Amino acid sequence: MNITIIGVGKIKEKFMQEAIKEYSKRLSRYCNLKIIEVPDEKAPENLSDKEMELIKQREGEKILSKIPTNSHAIALAIEGKSLSSEDFSKKIDELGLSGVGDISFVIGGSLGLSKEVLARSDFKLSFSKMTFPHQMMRLILLEQVYRAFRISKGEPYHK
Repeated sequence: MNITIIGVGKIKEKFMQEAIKEYSKRLSRYCNLKIIEVPDEKAPENLSDKEMELIKQREGEKILSKIPTNSHAIALAIEGKSLSSEDFSKKIDELGLSGVGDISFVIGGSLGLSKEVLARSDFKLSFSKMTFPHQMMRLILLEQVYRAFRISKGEPYHK
């Protein structure tokens, strides 16, 4: 299976880069992983609603250009569906069994995802009603994808 993670912005913190590298290495035995970073738009404080939408739209255009046409797109969104780790594992398994060989996970920037990206998504996934830094979500997502493959293969993993 091909897994692509499309995220807005660069990971600047060294400790976060190392953790992402570790989970990428672990995942290499289960899937072909690609991480794509698209540049974030400058978002000064005190933006109007219109300015926020414009920034999300610009970032969204960059995201959409990176999602392969045959890919099953999963957007990380607070308003999405929450799944347990076991249900997330089943979802990935079911996609594979139904012939999906390419999944793209999309993580928006600090303002979230544009409505165009949400419309292109085949599924909206929520990790929590809480807000997380988008850089940290990349690591959390990688860990959960790794956990999903471990669960699917019946391999032990911390519960």
